[in-house]
Amino acid sequence: MDKIILSNLAFYGYHGVLEEENKLGQKFFIDIELYCDLKKAGESDDLNFSVNYARVYDIAKDICENNRYKLIESLAENISKKIFQEFNIIDEVLIRIKKPEAPVKGIFDYFGVEIRRKKDA
Repeated sequence: MDKIILSNLAFYGYHGVLEEENKLGQKFFIDIELYCDLKKAGESDDLNFSVNYARVYDIAKDICENNRYKLIESLAENISKKIFQEFNIIDEVLIRIKKPEAPVKGIFDYFGVEIRRKKDA
């Protein structure tokens, strides 16, 4: 299966269980992998047989910046649902959400979630 990769998309959002996270907000980094057959796109050089990754970026940005979730699991789930709604060509998505400023006492790179969803048959 072929794959389109959007790596380390950065957005500012208000997601988290703690009240401070909902008031102050924080940075989120999102990776998206889109699994689909890209053979026709490669042979024809025609975007109609592929995925407009600028539109996928806009979807992630809109959901991350204009919604509020307690859990980043919900953020990831809603991004994956919207991608499937807009692109029939996509068979599977992987969404990785990284939260580098999570309110945890300690030294870390980030906390995050990764979900993989397949198109409903």
